[in-house]
Amino acid sequence: MTGASVGTGPESGARSLVVGVGARRGAPGDVVFALIEAVLSGAGLDAADVLEVATVDARADEPGIVGAAARLGVPLRTHPAGALAAVRVPHPSGVVGAAVGTPSVAEAAALIEADELVVPKTRAPGGKAAGRGMATCAVARRFPAVAGTFEVSGRKTSTSPVTSGSRPFTMAAMNPPTRNFESAGPDLRHHGDAEVRGENLTDLAVNVRTHTPPEWLRERIAASLTSLASYPDGSSARAAVAGRHGLPVERVLLTAGAAEAFVLIARALPARCPIVVHPQFTEPEAALRAAGHGVGRVLLRAEDGFRLDPDAVPEEADLVVIGNPTNPTSVLHPAALLERLARPGRTLVVDEAFMDVVPGEREALCDRTDVPGLVVLRSLTKTWGLAGLRIGYVLAAPETVALLSEAQPLWPVSSPALAAAEACMEPRALVEAAEAADRITVDRAHLLAGLAEFSEVEVVDAARGPFVLVRLERAAEVRERLRLLGFAARRGDTFPGLGPQWLRLAVRDRATTNRFLQALDQAVQALPARSGR
Repeated sequence: MTGASVGTGPESGARSLVVGVGARRGAPGDVVFALIEAVLSGAGLDAADVLEVATVDARADEPGIVGAAARLGVPLRTHPAGALAAVRVPHPSGVVGAAVGTPSVAEAAALIEADELVVPKTRAPGGKAAGRGMATCAVARRFPAVAGTFEVSGRKTSTSPVTSGSRPFTMAAMNPPTRNFESAGPDLRHHGDAEVRGENLTDLAVNVRTHTPPEWLRERIAASLTSLASYPDGSSARAAVAGRHGLPVERVLLTAGAAEAFVLIARALPARCPIVVHPQFTEPEAALRAAGHGVGRVLLRAEDGFRLDPDAVPEEADLVVIGNPTNPTSVLHPAALLERLARPGRTLVVDEAFMDVVPGEREALCDRTDVPGLVVLRSLTKTWGLAGLRIGYVLAAPETVALLSEAQPLWPVSSPALAAAEACMEPRALVEAAEAADRITVDRAHLLAGLAEFSEVEVVDAARGPFVLVRLERAAEVRERLRLLGFAARRGDTFPGLGPQWLRLAVRDRATTNRFLQALDQAVQALPARSGR
């Protein structure tokens, strides 16, 4: 049998854990249950939050697994081996694949109807007599859906509501409290500015270029203040953006930053099976979920350098979101690879907020009109220091721009923001942006060279953005010590697909980087040694 959608009973909102179990024939029920208990306890999880036990259908009648589900008081869901084999798992086994048709029953069964792996595959401990090797267990978390379901394995989609009632499209609904997401895994509303707000720290947590906006841009913005009594007219700025990219003006939509564009996409474009490629900027998924969509995830792996495999995106996905270069991994995906994601009937959203930091903007898709369903987002807040002004734009087919425009409120972009957009499209601004990209490339190389001196630090290769992603043990402790030493780093555990061992570091000038590297050395050296190491 195949697992069904989550019901609407009183506990369906509270229970969110799916326990995947793989077991040999004849595995004792006590061994399977003890393994599940140990895994949950070891991860600080409550058995009362378990929604179901899941396994391959070939083990549907296995007494040990059936008995463990019964003792937990939850249903046993089983899935065909072929469906489980389509789920990408972090710890595949050729032996298991040959035996039952899927490379990891526990991880695949946990993930197939869930969103995030919480505990990877764990084997039953002890010696042979205790059942070692007879069972494996993994735990995943299923996010509470607002409407619709999506299985990342690509077996089914549904647009039927799975919660009672429907959420109205209000601005409050589009910006729900952060706590709505805390029980569903990473805090999708956490941003780098929270690391520095109200603190006197050197900012490595936010990716806005320092010493911006430049004087000439501040003057242009200030000059626009004399027109505040009039309603904003975006026609001139829109034409400037179109001219900068060599596109018809009908393909341009000005927005209050890229964040508004994500909200418009979530509200205005049809999507039965939206997919977000992670790790990446979390606002696209937050906007989709707030708009009532069930969202599937494709998690890129650190072992693969967080590089995209287009085949990992389910065929039936009709809206796919990916960043390029990607925040926070700093990976620049080849344009030809992204093109493979496009097809008729699918909207492909490429967030190019940091593309102007890539010298020559190689791999950009912003000026392409031949890629079906392509929607490119650009931001002016990063390079020009306009995060407080909120200005960005969308480049897409005229019919898509029209749909997004209809979802905007009247006069969505202020006169000062329009003046800034027009100014940033001028030739001298493009020259300055290109020079800034070259400087950031040099400064990033200096940061990477310094980080290479730390045996404790692993850096994601081939960074191309104005930030780098690093992994180190006890990163949370290091981050807190860096704060005491005057530096703010961006925590990585709020990005789906990452965890507490990750930090994102903004690229700064050489002098700032040298001071940071000295502070990092102090932070790492000050960590007390762990017992047993």
